[in-house]
Amino acid sequence: MTTTDGLVARSSDRLRALWREDRPAYALWSCLADPVVAELLAAGPFDTVVVDLQHGLATASELPGMLQAMRAAGLAPAVRVGWKDPATIMRAVDTGASVVIVPMVDSAADAALAAAACRFPPSGARSWGPMWGDVRADGALPPATQDAGVLCLVMVETRAGVEALDEIVATPGVDGVFVGPNDLALGCGYGRSTYRDEPEVDALLQRVVDACRDAGKVAGLFCSDVEMARHWAGRGARLLSAAVDTSLLRRGMAEAWAAASAPIAGAAGA
Repeated sequence: MTTTDGLVARSSDRLRALWREDRPAYALWSCLADPVVAELLAAGPFDTVVVDLQHGLATASELPGMLQAMRAAGLAPAVRVGWKDPATIMRAVDTGASVVIVPMVDSAADAALAAAACRFPPSGARSWGPMWGDVRADGALPPATQDAGVLCLVMVETRAGVEALDEIVATPGVDGVFVGPNDLALGCGYGRSTYRDEPEVDALLQRVVDACRDAGKVAGLFCSDVEMARHWAGRGARLLSAAVDTSLLRRGMAEAWAAASAPIAGAAGA
């Protein structure tokens, strides 16, 4: 896909191509709020980068600069919005998100509102207002083109969401379900248990994956580490976070310090 800036973007087209082949897409989760970091992450090898507006440090104020930097690096990114209200979702899409992840969706009605906010009438309710219309050479893309470039993923992470799962995955305009496993475990009475130590949590996650596959939708999952991402890719999830930018920075710093501070062979006092 070529963007309005003339760049070949790893956009929703890239994700769709992977999913047509039934292959997983791996995401880098971003909690930092700096456009330089955003450009660095976007230039990396991950299939997409998710900017976390719900629990990350970035806010709607930083988002335009961050997404512009990501697009300059050739990536059309994902955004997990802070809440499920239409205005917040529309703002993320206007700013340049190709994938919107909407938290705490408890019903088909919630899912329908989220999907409608991602697309223009007649299929949706998105308001027309091209943020970058005067910046890009060919102006605003037609509504249908913009609609086709956006993926709407809703998060099932509560008991109510699980109970409404079949209706949620059947909602028109919803491209998939993304699971927040920590909230799902908390909301269903399992505390901070994970699939690794609680069979019921494991079964809940698999139930979402299976429901999505049966409905022809994408199952996504926030994963705490690469091992978890690969495990759930093997069980049918198709969008998986594999690393978090803050964790990579902390781990890289620790590894560099361990190497730098190690005794030097032959040095005095070694």
